[in-house]
Amino acid sequence: MNARQADRIADGSESGPTPAVVSVVLVVVILGFSLEPGVLQPRPAAVPMLLLQMITCLPSTRRLRGAWTLAAQILLAPWSGLPGFLGASVLLVVERPVRWALFAVVVIAGGLLAPGDGGVHSVLNGIGNALAHGLIIYALTRLTDLYAELRATRDALAQARVTAERERAGRDLDAVLGTALAEIVRLAGGGTRGARQLVTVARAATDRVRAAPSAQSADGADIPLGALTPRLAWPIVVATHIEYLIVGAAFLLDDGVTGGRFAAYAAALTAVVGLQAYHSLPRPPGVRPRCVAWTLGAQLALALGVLAAPDGPYPQLVAFAAASVLIVLPGRIAWPAAAALTALVAVVALVRTDGPGARGAAVLVLDVVVIALVFHGLALLTGLVHQVREARGALASLAVARERRRIARDVHDLLGYGLSAIALKGELAARDPDPVRAGGHLADAAALASRALADLRAIPGDGTELTLAEEVDSARKVLAAAGIAVRVRGEVEHVGDAAAALFATVLREAVTNVLRHALGARRCEVEVGAGLLRVADDGRGPLAEGSTAAAGAGGNGLGNLRERVAAFGGRLEAGSAPDGRGHVLTVRLEPEPVSGPVSVGG
Repeated sequence: MNARQADRIADGSESGPTPAVVSVVLVVVILGFSLEPGVLQPRPAAVPMLLLQMITCLPSTRRLRGAWTLAAQILLAPWSGLPGFLGASVLLVVERPVRWALFAVVVIAGGLLAPGDGGVHSVLNGIGNALAHGLIIYALTRLTDLYAELRATRDALAQARVTAERERAGRDLDAVLGTALAEIVRLAGGGTRGARQLVTVARAATDRVRAAPSAQSADGADIPLGALTPRLAWPIVVATHIEYLIVGAAFLLDDGVTGGRFAAYAAALTAVVGLQAYHSLPRPPGVRPRCVAWTLGAQLALALGVLAAPDGPYPQLVAFAAASVLIVLPGRIAWPAAAALTALVAVVALVRTDGPGARGAAVLVLDVVVIALVFHGLALLTGLVHQVREARGALASLAVARERRRIARDVHDLLGYGLSAIALKGELAARDPDPVRAGGHLADAAALASRALADLRAIPGDGTELTLAEEVDSARKVLAAAGIAVRVRGEVEHVGDAAAALFATVLREAVTNVLRHALGARRCEVEVGAGLLRVADDGRGPLAEGSTAAAGAGGNGLGNLRERVAAFGGRLEAGSAPDGRGHVLTVRLEPEPVSGPVSVGG
């Protein structure tokens, strides 16, 4: 899944079917099983058994399932003709490992209670139906639950990974920059002898701040999920296909097919069912089985060949071919093709002189429809779970990438200013022959380092709050220390809170650029107003577009500022002054926002 798809999922424009829509697949399969040929005759107990199964399986009612629903189904099972429903409920309600032993008991009982003459075929058919129905309903129910669970925890996983990324970034920042800032505080307290070393440490830390952020991933965080995953769905797919294969072989023997005819029909049955199992194996959405043109063609040829044979005894093979068509072909082709195959079974059953008649044809058509929908539903839900799991991971990765960019941007914009100011104070202390003034510069450097350390520790969290009034005052002091006269025009109080937080961040980075790049600057003018911030200086140097990049590899100051301003619907302009003397940085917000992210890390 690419970043564009993840973005669409994040804003809700691409989220896949809702759990209610997915539940329709489960309802259709349960209804299909309850209407299979063996349950067509009136059975009053089948209706409450069906309703209890819906209560047990559907996400909207599963909170009601429990011992009472299971006990009621146990009482109804012998007279409902639906032992597979009881088997599915045992798997869903009873705790492991007892449930699988109880499920085996239910399956065997389903064979013993199966309608018919009590022969091998009727017993195997009863066992097979109970086994297949129970496993498939269990699988579809768990896949439906898992689909809803995955959708519900998409944001939780993203938040967990963002938290892990913040913890990692906090450790890395503290190891790289926290140590440097602590060293600056120590050197500032050691007198003027450590001033030059303080400048060296501050400049090295500044270079680290302006370097590219670490690309280490925090993808290990996860949210625990239910027991049945797509990876574990394939044993159920294989088991149900083996059941159909065994029951089909028993049907051939019960129908008197022996010798070479039995070998030919059994080979065709094995191939068709095997190819169906191959087509049904769980795969990510959009991934088709390898050589599908050949495998689907062979399956269709064998199924239709058996249907067209003079004594073709097993038209249900077409059901497997129809299921494969629904699984591997696009919907606009698959549904008409599956309908045509089903209609073909009905036509053949009606026109054959030895056919089952109208009622028998209806039974065969219903059987074909149920088998096709069952395996299509299983493959569909497995694919949807793959899709939402992938989307969930993509959303988490996208959130981590955004958080990583946010942290890198805040480190650059917030700490770059402080470290540049610290280096300036260290240089002033090293050059000033007056011990008192030099000590004052070092005290300022220590205070700036302490403030930068607090900002550093706030960045991996929800960010640090900046106030425009404090940043204007700080700009006056820092620029004045560098010999740059500052003039402030406008009233800070006239700027709204949201715009003030943005302007404070922009002003901090603008002052950093003046200190680092405006060579020979003597004057700086700061103009603030409703929806306007303008910073101009009379210096020389690469302060125009890409200034920090021009000054050092990895710099991205103006790019960061543009991202921040664009988030408020404003625009940032930076370049040379109209008269060619100095540089101008202007931010315009139209209209000025009344609300927005007040903290820098928001």
